[in-house]
Amino acid sequence: MESIWKITAKKQIESKTLDRIEAETVVIGAGMVGVLTAWFLQQNGNDVIVLEANEVGSGQTGNTTAKITSQHRLIYDKLICNQGIEFAGLYAKANEEAIKQYKKLIEREAILCDFEEKSSYLYTKKDLHSLMREAEAAHSLGISASLVTETELPFWVEGAVCFENQAQFHPLKFLYTLAEKLSVYEHTKVLKVEGNNVETEKGNIKAENIIFATHYPFVIRPGYYFMRMHQERSYAIAVEGAQQFQGMYLGIDEDGISFRNYRELMIIGGEGHRTGENPFGGQYEKLYGEAVKLWSGIKEKARWSAQDCFTLDDIPYIGTFSKSTPNWYVASGFQKWGMTGSMVAARLLTDKILKEQNEYQKLFSPQRKLVCQVKKNFFYDSMYSAVHLTQRIIKPAKGEMEDLLPGHGGIVKYQGKKQGAYKSETGEIFLVDIKCPHLGCQLEWNSQEHTWDCPCHGSRFDYRGNLINNPAQEDIGKN
Repeated sequence: MESIWKITAKKQIESKTLDRIEAETVVIGAGMVGVLTAWFLQQNGNDVIVLEANEVGSGQTGNTTAKITSQHRLIYDKLICNQGIEFAGLYAKANEEAIKQYKKLIEREAILCDFEEKSSYLYTKKDLHSLMREAEAAHSLGISASLVTETELPFWVEGAVCFENQAQFHPLKFLYTLAEKLSVYEHTKVLKVEGNNVETEKGNIKAENIIFATHYPFVIRPGYYFMRMHQERSYAIAVEGAQQFQGMYLGIDEDGISFRNYRELMIIGGEGHRTGENPFGGQYEKLYGEAVKLWSGIKEKARWSAQDCFTLDDIPYIGTFSKSTPNWYVASGFQKWGMTGSMVAARLLTDKILKEQNEYQKLFSPQRKLVCQVKKNFFYDSMYSAVHLTQRIIKPAKGEMEDLLPGHGGIVKYQGKKQGAYKSETGEIFLVDIKCPHLGCQLEWNSQEHTWDCPCHGSRFDYRGNLINNPAQEDIGKN
């Protein structure tokens, strides 16, 4: 399954073999954060290279819905309550600036990426009070936001919050254009980082600055990001024959759906869940079913999924990796808003490396202290991980191998031990170790995508055991 972005973008990046042994800055990861940061550093005369384990944009950037917006669900009322008016205002300002910076860069470089300025809406069928509070909060922070009661949606809503002057684009057309002008080394997996040394499959590089732009930091210590984030999955389909909207939409209700157009197509997203919590599947079918109810005669053109990191306090981690590694930097935890978040991160990290002042450093600092209101999230995530760490040892298998139907997978008892098994439609059996190589949590079967997912920290593997998503750095064992 490929996103509509991967289907409709043509990559013309020159394949290079690693021929460097040192650089001023090494960026690990060629998604939106990595490429944007490398771009701004290079524009300022920094000798920077980008290392990518797979291909440019092959991770979460290629699977986004690609809304460039400061409207991050019900964020501003919560930030004012938890962080105070000053930090909430900085968050709003940083993301509003990010939209303008995209527009400026796209115009200056004449990037053909289907950039369109549009209003962005949060809508509800049930909870108008929350939207009223959000509209008031956003407006108080200087965002052009207002509560409306009528929309172009083909169903009734209680109300919606409109953010003006937002945007959408084709993320891979944008990314590929920038990456073509950078020193990017694809298929060059980083194995280890120590001090100023980056060890890869193709050789080692020494760098003054090292940026982890890998979606989820794969280094366990220092930083301990596995204790401060969890991951969630979301799903999207692109259909032909639906309505053309003037705006972008996202429902705040539990069953709320995201809508945006790309040319003649409608992109419909939703049905999210915490990684590792999808035993029954059916997300794509549910999205298509909802679309058919709204527009008869539609035709599905693409389906895909994405994974996002969630921080404890709803604010991304952008800045110095840890106190003990002053030359390491990180950007992670964008909570499904990676397009604006990537631009904020790129400008902030560039300023840090160039020793320039940036008013957002304290807000996004990975070393910031948790406020009392969000410490409960830390304890919940810690207990959640502890449960799944012990399940592998104390919880019995859910069934026997002979109970497994063709096209299904799960944890079974086979040859006297607990194993992960997938039975293909032809009856072929694929057995894997259910221990995640990251920190040992029990993997769970994702029936929608036929993958083994870690509910603790979000690593994912295909049914053969091959690594799909970090923080794990290696495949799981085959039995």
